[in-house]
Amino acid sequence: MANPCTTEKGPAGRTLQSVRLAGPREWAGLALLSLPTILLGLDLTLLHLALPALAIDLRPTSAQALWIVDAYGFMIAGFLITMGTLGDRIGRRKLLMVGAAVFGIASVLAAYSTSTSTLIAARAALGVAGATLMPSTLALISNMFVNRHQRALAIGVWATMFALGMAAGPVVGGVLLEHYWWGAAFLVAVPVVGLLLVAAPFLLPEYRAPQDGRLDILSVTLSLLALLPIIYGIKQISKNGLSTGTVLAIAVGFAFVILFVRRQRRLESPLIDLDLFTSKVFSVALVVLLVGLIGVGGTMLLVTQYLQLVASLPPLVAGLWMGPPALAMLAAGIAAPLVSRRIRPGYVIAGALGLSVIGYLMLTRLENEPSGIALVTAAFSLVYLGLGTIAALGTDLVVGAAPAEKAGSASAISETVQELGLAVGIATLGSLTTAVYRSRMFDRIPDTLAQDVHKAVGDSLAGASSVAQELPPGLLEEAQAAFTAGFNAAAATSAVSIAILSILAAVILRHIGTDGGNTDGDEAVESKQAES
Repeated sequence: MANPCTTEKGPAGRTLQSVRLAGPREWAGLALLSLPTILLGLDLTLLHLALPALAIDLRPTSAQALWIVDAYGFMIAGFLITMGTLGDRIGRRKLLMVGAAVFGIASVLAAYSTSTSTLIAARAALGVAGATLMPSTLALISNMFVNRHQRALAIGVWATMFALGMAAGPVVGGVLLEHYWWGAAFLVAVPVVGLLLVAAPFLLPEYRAPQDGRLDILSVTLSLLALLPIIYGIKQISKNGLSTGTVLAIAVGFAFVILFVRRQRRLESPLIDLDLFTSKVFSVALVVLLVGLIGVGGTMLLVTQYLQLVASLPPLVAGLWMGPPALAMLAAGIAAPLVSRRIRPGYVIAGALGLSVIGYLMLTRLENEPSGIALVTAAFSLVYLGLGTIAALGTDLVVGAAPAEKAGSASAISETVQELGLAVGIATLGSLTTAVYRSRMFDRIPDTLAQDVHKAVGDSLAGASSVAQELPPGLLEEAQAAFTAGFNAAAATSAVSIAILSILAAVILRHIGTDGGNTDGDEAVESKQAES
């Protein structure tokens, strides 16, 4: 039996398009697409728990240990735009299956690595393969769920599955490491990839954009030369602070951004269609995702450090305390699209961000006390409510504002912006916390300490914790209090920025109606929705 159709309405009740409702096959396909999405989230957090064990086995240097962690996210962020457009050109299902196969092979290579260089190479390959999975899954959802309300709900499920994977990482990793060796953390991907490759031809449609333009290799090169130095510079700032090298790297990246944009304007089939940014909805939704993820990215790092370094929880227990925020995001990601059928999306986003502001304000009251565990979990749950909402509705607005043949490219832009937001958040809020910590500890460290111990305590709470046995009574508690003060300052900064973002969403997105149409007659948005 054919799936029933429904009619999408635009401003003043004008008919935009008759669209097919998704049926059981499409919802089963969404369940299948959720598997690689969860896998990508797992892969981000599993390694943090496995790192001490593999360090004993492979003995990496400190620089190599950082690259083992960073190579994955570094390559994902760099290749997202290229892979999103490539999927539009060669077929989204085809790219998903090829990327999944490479992901599985690289996972096995990582699991059985006998040297640090092999593991870093495998992690880089996982990042490139991961860059094919993220935009492909989101773009296929836009093909399978044509009805706006169904698409919004499907994207909400997709967004929460990634967060669920991140939250489950410490728990799954803890169980695996308790019974197996560190490589087992990578082998989780193998059965998921196998199921995806078997079921994808039956449950997922193929889509290829109706255009003959070839992938411009120079544009791909320019995109990498633009993104990779910027991401590298941001990551270095988060670890080592501002330096001439990091500023130079970011400046070089922005120089290539200018060259990249100029080339896109001259091409008939560009890597990124810059006309997408003429849609106010598309651009504002990207800003919401960027700023929202900046706050979440930095706070997520600080919450993890607080639970382990201040509250002294082991990684597995800290991961369990992160369960309620993950459930809050899951609930928001599914509920927000349903609520937006009654209340305009801009107001839903603004309200959810308002709850996040309350969460950030609660974190400004955090103190170095045992009750802080419950407070930080409750506050971060409110932050994640906002994240779940903007991840679902913001991503839906970005994808919905793009024509169908550009869905892969739009998805990749959305994912790239979110990756940049996370990186910037870790760098800025992490740096602010470190600055407050160092200023508080500057004159509180006894000169009698050994030079290396003195340096470790003055550098960060992690450094102080690593030499805790050599510290005089009370100094570690002083370091924990200094870190908490920095956390308070970072939370206050996030509260202000997210409050401004909430107002921006309410004002600029207020014209988007519950049916997806622009109530003030924004023809650019309406025409793009009709094309898709």
